[in-house]
Amino acid sequence: MMKSKADEEDYWNSSKFKAFTFDDEDDEFSRLKESKQAVNSIRQLVDDDDDEDDVEKVSWSGEPVGSISWSVKETAASNQRTDREPAFPKITTERPPLNKSQSGLSLSSLFKGGNLTARSLGDTSVRLFAPELRKPKSEYKDFVSDWTPVETVQRLQQGKAVSLEKFRSLQDKLLLLDFAVAAHDGNVITAVTLFTLFTLYGLEVLFRELESRQTALRHFIHYMTETRDQRLLLELLRSGLTWTFNSSSYENKRRDFVKSCLSLPFSPEDSAHVQDHYTLLERQIIIEAADQRAERDGKMEIFQRFPRKAPILNMPLITTLYYCCLYHYNESEGTYSSPLNIRQTFKISEKQYFATVLAARAKLKAWADVDALFTSRNWLGMMKKRSPLSFQRVVDILQKNSAPTQVLQEYVGLVDDAELRISLAQKHKCHDIVINTFRDMKDRQLLMEYRKKVERGSAEEKKIDQLLNNVQIRWKN
Repeated sequence: MMKSKADEEDYWNSSKFKAFTFDDEDDEFSRLKESKQAVNSIRQLVDDDDDEDDVEKVSWSGEPVGSISWSVKETAASNQRTDREPAFPKITTERPPLNKSQSGLSLSSLFKGGNLTARSLGDTSVRLFAPELRKPKSEYKDFVSDWTPVETVQRLQQGKAVSLEKFRSLQDKLLLLDFAVAAHDGNVITAVTLFTLFTLYGLEVLFRELESRQTALRHFIHYMTETRDQRLLLELLRSGLTWTFNSSSYENKRRDFVKSCLSLPFSPEDSAHVQDHYTLLERQIIIEAADQRAERDGKMEIFQRFPRKAPILNMPLITTLYYCCLYHYNESEGTYSSPLNIRQTFKISEKQYFATVLAARAKLKAWADVDALFTSRNWLGMMKKRSPLSFQRVVDILQKNSAPTQVLQEYVGLVDDAELRISLAQKHKCHDIVINTFRDMKDRQLLMEYRKKVERGSAEEKKIDQLLNNVQIRWKN
């Protein structure tokens, strides 16, 4: 039985089930969708990150944001960005507004129980600072100058920073100067002497005290000489200060001090250096004492021809060898001053020994000794000139000692390379070497060009003319 249209509408309107319609806005699905959209809109207002519940934030180093290590590093970085801010928490009474750009907090982090302290470090007003560690007590002594005189001298020897302002009285300054002298360090002695000079009122006091401290006085005079402080030198001269220098006693003390260092635990290489230094100083004392007597008595002619300019004491090894080559060259190998003995004792290389002997004998114009130095006999008994140095180096040493052209010409001719030989010969005006080299090269053009450079009517020009007119020579040009 068909129902009327009015009955059907009443049925559907009175039934507990409702038909689905696209126009209905009050159904349960629409309400659920609207509530979800509302929740999402709230989240967007607080935090823009929709996937914060699913994605874990990490820093550039790969550590989770909010972890303890991340918090410590962020705290250290924020401390470096601040200009010497105090090492205590910064307390502020103002409460800045918490907005999205400054806080860096999200609603999900509140529900997840995130580390709010670590996340709020970006806000300078509520930043927490890690307390600074205290420095060791030994470092604070540098600033309070709590050093004894011995410790002060040791720090000066080590090149460390130290303040001398603690030593205010004259007694303290002189005590510090005595310890500096006892340390046998010239730089420390000079530094303490200058400090005493700048902090005392009146030069007379310093000069009076330096008179009984000859070591400090010598260093002070040497410093004024190096700096060319003529005013202080004149003041020292006007004061009538006597400067007594007993070189033998001073060097004996120096030798004994070096000898006491032989028992110290150095490395094998350093121990060998200390032993060589002691041996050299002991030998210099013996040579200097003997040469002073010979010079005073006039027994050795060489001291009268070439007076000594300075004592040999405390000179380097090569300087000592050069000195012995000047004044004791022909002595037997068994004496301390013999150059051969020094070479054998200190194991000087052949090249270094050869160059030193050559310079010393050329200085004295002893050309016979120079020639004997190069001459050697081969296994066939023939005499030949041989040198551990290059002959170019030999020519340079001879030229620096004003060797005559005849001597230079002999050693320039021993240079193997033709171009280098020609260059050296032209530089030192050894014309015969240049002419003979061009002749051996059979280069007529070069010989004719060189003829224009020699003096007219000279023996060199005549020699070139003879070579150019020689029909037996087969010139290549």
